[in-house]
Amino acid sequence: QVQLVESGGGPVQAGGALRLSCAASGSTYDYYCIGWFRQAPGKEREGIAVIDSVGRTRYAESVKGQFTISRDNAKNTLYLQMNSLKTEDTGKYYCAASSTVWVCTPSATMNYWGQGTQVTVSS
Repeated sequence: QVQLVESGGGPVQAGGALRLSCAASGSTYDYYCIGWFRQAPGKEREGIAVIDSVGRTRYAESVKGQFTISRDNAKNTLYLQMNSLKTEDTGKYYCAASSTVWVCTPSATMNYWGQGTQVTVSS
């Protein structure tokens, strides 16, 4: 079992930056594919960035070059650095993890989910 708690969301103006954090507890964090998903108003939840147990990252095309995912295994914490934010980045951001996927991608099916943190980008 893994417990995930997100933080760092909030209101921000377009062009600004935010860093989201996800604190993981309850299991061997190092062996998980873990990542960030978001759900914009009126849209389905989408995977945007994931990182595997050896630090390989994959991004959705919509955030490549704009967002950076990283993990600190010593602190059991996942991060998402979001730069040059746009109004279309508004949504609820979720941290999620899986111990069973063969390939860690933004479309992977995750077993464990946090409660999410809201990001609102205004123009």
